[in-house]
Amino acid sequence: MAEQPWDLRRVLDELKDDPKNYHETDVEVDPNAELSGVYRYIGAGGTVQRPTQEGPAMMFNNVKGFPDTRVLTGLMASRRRVGKMFHHDYKTLGQFLNDSVSNPVAPVTVPENEAPAHEVVYKATDEGFDIRKLVAAPTNTPQDAGPYITVGVVFGSSMDKSKSDVTIHRMVLEDKDKLGIYIMPGGRHIGAFAEEYEKANKPMPITINIGLDPAVTIGATFEPPTTPFGYNELGVAGAIRNEAVQLVDGITVDEKAIARSEYTLEGYIMPNERIQEDINTHTGKAMPEFPGYDGDANPALQVIKVTAVTHRNDAIMQSVIGPSEEHVSMAGIPTEASILQLVNRAIPGKVTNVYNPPAGGGKLMTIMQIHKDNEADEGIQRQAALLAFSAFKELKTVILVDEDVDIFDMNDVIWTMNTRFQADQDLMVLSGMRNHPLDPSERPQYDPKSIRFRGMSSKLVIDGTVPFDMKDQFERAQFMEVEDWEKYLK
Repeated sequence: MAEQPWDLRRVLDELKDDPKNYHETDVEVDPNAELSGVYRYIGAGGTVQRPTQEGPAMMFNNVKGFPDTRVLTGLMASRRRVGKMFHHDYKTLGQFLNDSVSNPVAPVTVPENEAPAHEVVYKATDEGFDIRKLVAAPTNTPQDAGPYITVGVVFGSSMDKSKSDVTIHRMVLEDKDKLGIYIMPGGRHIGAFAEEYEKANKPMPITINIGLDPAVTIGATFEPPTTPFGYNELGVAGAIRNEAVQLVDGITVDEKAIARSEYTLEGYIMPNERIQEDINTHTGKAMPEFPGYDGDANPALQVIKVTAVTHRNDAIMQSVIGPSEEHVSMAGIPTEASILQLVNRAIPGKVTNVYNPPAGGGKLMTIMQIHKDNEADEGIQRQAALLAFSAFKELKTVILVDEDVDIFDMNDVIWTMNTRFQADQDLMVLSGMRNHPLDPSERPQYDPKSIRFRGMSSKLVIDGTVPFDMKDQFERAQFMEVEDWEKYLK
């Protein structure tokens, strides 16, 4: 019997017998802050307030107010688990995704009878239609502006349908058929399509796809310059799985949906209509974002008018905690791939690996492993850092290390700063550059001299590489290689 196409359920089938990576509970949980509060202790990780840890993905089977819905969180909150789900070494996921983005497998459209996403259909024209009762979207904290769709892949196209794209945005449930969506200015292709529709004063059809194979979710987070305008990132997921992502025509909108998603919301981004993000709570907060702080409620979010909610039988609602390790996997691994692609073109063979650690939420920090062949390579490491900054404005800190350093072990990385680094020689500070506006230190009142407007920042390079002509003075103590060392633990 042929295996079913890749989707969330196939991935969970591979994890369900591994208690380190998957756990279910039948204990009742409130989706309003409690669910995320529980998972904070079990496995959120990332920049979440301590105590937290790396732990299994959690399936909550008994969700208060939603008797027919399960909620999954933490699926990607472990780099090792992502490697397991992708059947690939977690240490080289960046290179794996780099290869995937360079060799995309385009999605295909399947007929309605092959799309489990449409097994159950609710239309906005139905009596009593209310997305707040149909979609078990949790809140991360009691201060959130409302229930959020945190890992919904938005599918949209240009007006002439010549280009399409998928991106992930924070979306808050505001009313029975209305979402607020935050589209960061200038950052996403969906935003460019929405601007095109708004100038024409026409609503933009979209679908929001929730509960997906993580190959789709992680692949969707690639950004320019790696995936230029018009590049549909579903091709990355196709390459990861060596199998095309399946699409299906929307039921109430002229747009595609992901055929094997657990939930799909159909609707329109409304032109020239805005909504206050915390209109229902007035807390001034949106939700916790990847740097570990609450995002400010946006006074003027774009509005999605929902026309239908569809889902699979026994549907799984998937959610993420904003500052958790899941964001590191979703944003960090594609950024690693993008940095590798860029530096391999400019200085091939000199950057052997890249890691965006949890300390930077996957966006703000990268560790680059450098290979030097001869004295002519001295200084190339700093050029690599500048290349990364030039392409990825959200990057704030780059740490450069040698090949004998394990970039996935922060103790080993920080060790280089104590034994291979002199602050007056090996520190580079670049002032007055652009960065991510969610970093609360990037405000004019923090540093009026170099931060004129919010979202500006100083950038930092820590060069922990050994000068090439001094390599023999920095050789680590060489221990005996013992191949069968594990027998001593039996």
